[in-house]
Amino acid sequence: MPTALIADDEPHLLRHLAEMLATQWPGMQIVAQCRNGPEAAQQIEALQPDLAFLDIRMPGLTGLEVAQGIECATRVVFVTAYDEFALQAFDAAALDYLVKPVTVERLARSVARLKEAVRQPVADDSRMAQALGQLQPAAAPATPLRWVRASQGEWTQQVAVDDVLFFRADEKYTVVQTVSREYLIRTPISELAQQLDPQQFWQIHRSTLINLRHLDGARRDEVSRLRVRMRGHDTELPVSRAYVHLFKAM
Repeated sequence: MPTALIADDEPHLLRHLAEMLATQWPGMQIVAQCRNGPEAAQQIEALQPDLAFLDIRMPGLTGLEVAQGIECATRVVFVTAYDEFALQAFDAAALDYLVKPVTVERLARSVARLKEAVRQPVADDSRMAQALGQLQPAAAPATPLRWVRASQGEWTQQVAVDDVLFFRADEKYTVVQTVSREYLIRTPISELAQQLDPQQFWQIHRSTLINLRHLDGARRDEVSRLRVRMRGHDTELPVSRAYVHLFKAM
């Protein structure tokens, strides 16, 4: 029996889509209904549903950010009010999407497509990554960030971004990791990604940015997930499926 997760911060839309799916696809089991992005990301990781219907605009994490962090075989259907350009990006990447308000006719077409998709193995996600890239372009900022004010204990210091191995979200803070020290800042990963030079810093997960100048290597683990390691640090950082294509030349 195929399984699905639905995420939308509007309760009536969440309930409406769940009811429509129950009618259009009686054999599908809805394993979770989520009201925000972090909850959706957590439940996808825990339950690994076949499908995730993700609202684009949710508190905490957007549907796009949740999709970028998926490491299991869950396929994404975006529920969106985006304009035609964005919809063309989804369609070109063979992603499905539902425009609010969702109609019975459109959902029926989507269900027919998805029933076929869940029978097939998960394909390479480079097209998904390209589509997400079109919606979240990584344009270089006019003046890339060169320093961050970071805390370590009672001290606040200026840390050069060139010395940073990686930035990683950790609950309420973002960890700033250098070879010798770990600092904390409050700037979210999404904001850092817009302030840093995209030629030097790559986002490899919704919670992680790495400094390419310190990249040591990459490997596949026992379940074929890509992981990277930074020079001078033992921690291996997971690469989400949406970013694996960045490392194909390695």
